[in-house]
Amino acid sequence: MPELPEVEVVRRGLERWVAGRTITEVEVLHPRAVRRHLAGGEDFAARLKGQRLAVAQRRGKYLWIPLADGDLSVLGHLGMSGQLLVQPEAAPDEKHLRIRLRFDDTEGTELRFVDQRTFGGLSLHDNAPDGLPDVIAHIARDPFDPAFDDEAFHRALRLRRTTIKRALLDQSLISGVGNIYADEALWRARLHYDRPTATLTRPRSVELLGHVRDVMGAALMVGGTSFDSLYVNVNGESGYFDRSLDAYGREDEPCRRCGTVMRRRPWMNRSSYFCPRCQRPPRVSS
Repeated sequence: MPELPEVEVVRRGLERWVAGRTITEVEVLHPRAVRRHLAGGEDFAARLKGQRLAVAQRRGKYLWIPLADGDLSVLGHLGMSGQLLVQPEAAPDEKHLRIRLRFDDTEGTELRFVDQRTFGGLSLHDNAPDGLPDVIAHIARDPFDPAFDDEAFHRALRLRRTTIKRALLDQSLISGVGNIYADEALWRARLHYDRPTATLTRPRSVELLGHVRDVMGAALMVGGTSFDSLYVNVNGESGYFDRSLDAYGREDEPCRRCGTVMRRRPWMNRSSYFCPRCQRPPRVSS
């Protein structure tokens, strides 16, 4: 699933190209693309027809487009391969086109949801009082949110019996961080992924948050991280942060800081990349 920088790149594209436009037609071309809309594809299309889209919003990895009436939002699940593309109406359909939205203006473009692996989709949801779709109202704020509470984050780390990478990926504690940027921030902070959170001092947690913000901010400036053609922005362009990664995907390459060979270890059906010298494991694994 794309992480915060990649989702924010898509959100900005939607803000530029889709906000304020009124939907005239919705085509659902694959039922799995609307499986989270429990009333089905026909209902999804009928309820969106005639609606005007507001400015796209994001919290962490979650993306949604409120409808102008303020009561409902279209929630986008990008999954592993979902793409929201703004395409000319005359452009050939993509092989894995799942949903098409047409508009009532003269822009000559339409919004397409393309998804090769069909893990993602679009769905329509009521908004919670704070404006989030109700199904994601429990998601924590992300570290770029002005209301994110650094001190509360530190207290939560100290109270939880878990390890630091698990905490970074816990979307109820801090949203937006996934496997790639967790490994990158931990490398920058010289912290092993299995370090117990209860051992982190306030200065160390502040430092780690700074690295989380710095690495995701740097990724955002170059369009995010793309390892293949599946993650793209709304114009079909890839991000370039994969060229700047210091830890993720660098197994058997020298650490950019000390020259030690980087290692990869299986971790929760994923992988963790780290430097065995810069990021020494805890003496007792938690």
